[in-house]
Amino acid sequence: MPQDPMDFEWSYWIEWGRERILWLLAGHLLVSQVSRLLVEKYKPWCLMVYGMAACWLLLGIKGFAVILLHAAVSFAVAQFQLSLLTWLCSLILLSTLRIPAVEETKRKWYDTENEYYLLLFTVSIRCLFCTSFSLEYCWHGPRQKSSHSFPWMLAYVFYYPTFHNGPLMNFDEFSKQMRRQEAFSVKSNLSILIVGIIRIFFWWCLAELMIHLMYIHALYSSALPLESASYWALGGLALAQVLFFYVKYLVLYGVPALLLQMDGLKPPALPCCVSLMHSFTKMWRSFDVGLHRFLVRYIYVPMGGSQSSLLGMLFSTALTFAFVSYWHGGQSYLWYWGTLNWFGVIVENGIKRILSISLIQDLI
Repeated sequence: MPQDPMDFEWSYWIEWGRERILWLLAGHLLVSQVSRLLVEKYKPWCLMVYGMAACWLLLGIKGFAVILLHAAVSFAVAQFQLSLLTWLCSLILLSTLRIPAVEETKRKWYDTENEYYLLLFTVSIRCLFCTSFSLEYCWHGPRQKSSHSFPWMLAYVFYYPTFHNGPLMNFDEFSKQMRRQEAFSVKSNLSILIVGIIRIFFWWCLAELMIHLMYIHALYSSALPLESASYWALGGLALAQVLFFYVKYLVLYGVPALLLQMDGLKPPALPCCVSLMHSFTKMWRSFDVGLHRFLVRYIYVPMGGSQSSLLGMLFSTALTFAFVSYWHGGQSYLWYWGTLNWFGVIVENGIKRILSISLIQDLI
């Protein structure tokens, strides 16, 4: 039975995974386990070299140079130790991905659109990693600069399991865990690997069944069936779409999360099932945990967050969602999506504050 071809993200990453990425991830696993067994002290540098080689192989020398240039520029700007300047640099680097002349130049480097999109997705993710490192550099004193050197930035930026599509892991967490040396057991690691592969295979089979049998995205791409459907049917289609999105990211984040575990790191928690969520706030906290930690640590809390006044909290939340919308592409529909999510979070928090008033609690 033919599959629904309208979900670009799933088809794209599955195709790349089968062609090259899964083989490169297997190579990373081999290098990681050998280095943990023989040269634990030099594991970060072994993985850094492998990640750079994999990047060069997949994206070519020009793609590799773009990512290296982004890292070098971010590191140079971080030397001023001004968070605002670091953010300005990050936004400028991110904006270069949307300049038509630059896009056309990068397209000419590759034979196919898929190769260009791989560079685009990779650089977008790397921008977040560069931002995380640079802000941590700004916030740490001179005594801690040795742990925030340019080689450590490269080890973080070129860490291959999270290289193309995440999940996001902040530099402070990555650095602490990568430096920690633990007893290595081949037997326990092998059991983690086998169980992890079985789980990911199950999720992949489930996603393939959904995309071959349900045709959710094909239905959404045509106005006629949507106009003739009842409200109950539309609600069911919406639920089916978000459930597929959830299963899809169990696979897309599950593979790198397994490799993080094999490297002795603690990956961000995998997405929670959307059927268990009933609020915007919980959705943002527990679906993409890595992105949520990034947004809270580097935007929401520095801008005041929940500890500031009501207007301050509204502003910091709005700024957070504005960045998410811009990072995802900045198209008009993304600004609407970000605004609606911001409004949903604000309404929930407002209702919680009202319900916390003792008089209201007594009435309830």
